Amino acid sequence: METSKLKKFWAEFKAFAMRGNVLDMAVGVVIGSAFTAIVNSLVGDIISPVIGLFFNADFSRVGITIGDVTIGLGAFLNAVINFLIVAFMLFVVLKVFNALHKKPAPAAPSTKLCPYCQSTISIKAVRCPHCTSKLEGWPEAAD
Repeated sequence: METSKLKKFWAEFKAFAMRGNVLDMAVGVVIGSAFTAIVNSLVGDIISPVIGLFFNADFSRVGITIGDVTIGLGAFLNAVINFLIVAFMLFVVLKVFNALHKKPAPAAPSTKLCPYCQSTISIKAVRCPHCTSKLEGWPEAAD
């Protein structure tokens, strides 16, 4: 009895783990981790040293010391720069993704309902072929 429950549990887990959404999410997490490493390197190895030229020190170690407490402004600004770069890149990726997956505009309707018999008729019809009622657009005889 316990073996069948375990097999059922394993089969459910396998079905969950192999769904497309879960695999896509796993790939996204791995790519996101790699991208974060690149952004950290960009900020830590390129942007921070350039900003550090203005302070004549390692920018990530710039801080304000009050008594025995140091407020790490440089490390905080590095984190803000990291966030802004990641947020901007995420925005760009999503914008491109959404542009590639635009839904086409819905086609203009080609049929309408007869207001009298509720049959589906051509949008251009001026007389219903089912109940022969005159519809809007019927050419009126000149009086």
